[in-house]
Amino acid sequence: MKTKTLKKNKVNVVTLGCSKNLVDSEVLMAQLRANNYDVKHESGDAPVVVINTCGFIDNAKQESIDTILRYVDAKQAGKVEKVYVTGCLSQRYRPELEKEIPQVDGYFGTQDLPRLLKTLKADYKHELVGERLLTTPNHYAYLKISEGCDRKCSFCAIPLMRGGHVSVSMDALVKQAKGLVKQGVKEIMLIAQDLTYYGLDIYGKRNVAELIKKLSDVEGLEWIRLHYAFPSGFPMDIIDAIKDCPNVCNYLDMPLQHVSDNVLKLMRRGITKEKSTKLVETIREKVPGIAMRTTFLVGYPGETEDDFNQLVHWVEEMKFDRLGVFTYSHEENTHAHKSEDNVPDEVKKERASILMDAQRDISRELNSKKIGKTLKVLIDRKDGGYFIGRTEHDSPEVDNEVHIKAEGDTYLRIGDFANIKITSAEDYDLIGVPAKQ
Repeated sequence: MKTKTLKKNKVNVVTLGCSKNLVDSEVLMAQLRANNYDVKHESGDAPVVVINTCGFIDNAKQESIDTILRYVDAKQAGKVEKVYVTGCLSQRYRPELEKEIPQVDGYFGTQDLPRLLKTLKADYKHELVGERLLTTPNHYAYLKISEGCDRKCSFCAIPLMRGGHVSVSMDALVKQAKGLVKQGVKEIMLIAQDLTYYGLDIYGKRNVAELIKKLSDVEGLEWIRLHYAFPSGFPMDIIDAIKDCPNVCNYLDMPLQHVSDNVLKLMRRGITKEKSTKLVETIREKVPGIAMRTTFLVGYPGETEDDFNQLVHWVEEMKFDRLGVFTYSHEENTHAHKSEDNVPDEVKKERASILMDAQRDISRELNSKKIGKTLKVLIDRKDGGYFIGRTEHDSPEVDNEVHIKAEGDTYLRIGDFANIKITSAEDYDLIGVPAKQ
């Protein structure tokens, strides 16, 4: 029984998972607003809720299911009227979801935006292609340069949910970037399932370096950041673009996943420890001071104690600036699912903890070397008594931050750059004060 009347043209969009999902939500929200909907992101008392789900690994899938159930309960309590589910989980498990949670009013896949809009009695406006209603702070945004993936990594279910690789044209991306700058965006993060494949399908060659150069010419765009570069067959002209374009951050996110030749072969990564080492060393040699972010996967079927120890020792040797760790998730219909998931969960968690402990020590060591230096910092927000910002070596949400105490006459504007002198360092964050002019 409904307890109150809700505004009929109001929609709450809830996003789970990665930045690529966030971009999809922003596109959906722009379409809804153009149809005169009052659309909010993860807020508001709306009669209609659209949940954009993640289906990547077990934890993400569980979070998506818990979120769906929470809004189904709200529907049954009369707090919302309609609940729709879209995104990766819905793409991958729609029949099972329809059977197990029939209270949802409709399930939609990753390519079902027109059908979802039609269900919401909204028109798909082709003239809005590429336009988004930003959910990030006004000064930064993600730019998705392609969709899907053609790689055959044994553990990954993304091609099952997102399909094969499809690039967005350079002209369209430059147009999007200019539009974002007009909204106040100063930093864009280039994202894709695999950045290095960009252009193969529409230009017949890997063309991300040319794209970077075109984007670097967009007036008002001060930082361009590169995420999710695949190491095997990595096109080195990307590094030339980082070096040659002053507004491209000295930053590269390259998920390496492992270093043991045994595990890399099982993962079907197309690279070896020797080649990985050479690649990292070459990138650092070409761009001195570049910050490299990577992620590793521990507990893969067949990963031995020796395999894991090789990984820990290599991380300690290479000293990555930023590092994340996932534990292996046994995903249906992947190549790895044919193997026995033979590393116990407690061992997976222990290995992840050991690796992150090693990285914490590395991060503390690298941070301590920045004490006394003055760094260019983009101010993201004010939190309590501190302004919080990032250097060019840090991406939002996942990397280190710089904390500046808001005391006395210290005033920093959100979205502005400031020169900050680093006064002390913690494991993952830096503390500083505005540099004297």
